[in-house]
Amino acid sequence: QVQLVESGGGLVQPGGSLRLSCAASGFTLRNYPIAWFRQAPGKEREGLACVGSGASNTYYSDSVQGRFTISRDNAKNTVYLQMNSLKSEDTAAYYCALKGPPIRLGACSVSAYEYDYWGQGTQVTVSS
Repeated sequence: QVQLVESGGGLVQPGGSLRLSCAASGFTLRNYPIAWFRQAPGKEREGLACVGSGASNTYYSDSVQGRFTISRDNAKNTVYLQMNSLKSEDTAAYYCALKGPPIRLGACSVSAYEYDYWGQGTQVTVSS
């Protein structure tokens, strides 16, 4: 059974950090592109970062470039999103997603329509 489970969300003060995890079962993450998205109430889903299969090319949206880092632990079959210098506008539900075949080795995007499997989300609230 294919499953993605996010964790690590919570309440953090502006300027703080959080690390989100996306644990996978049913497939091997290193073989597929993985991305992180978020959605705030009343707003469209926003693609944040992705990592490709194999050699692990990464991509970041302008809104998180330099603050967020996506990484993958192949031994744990888990992808992470390290979030630093958090701002109130980062408040949202965060989702990880996986793109199934066919894939292009090493490539990834943050277009939601390309992703086939989604986690249930984890809430991040940035507030003082």
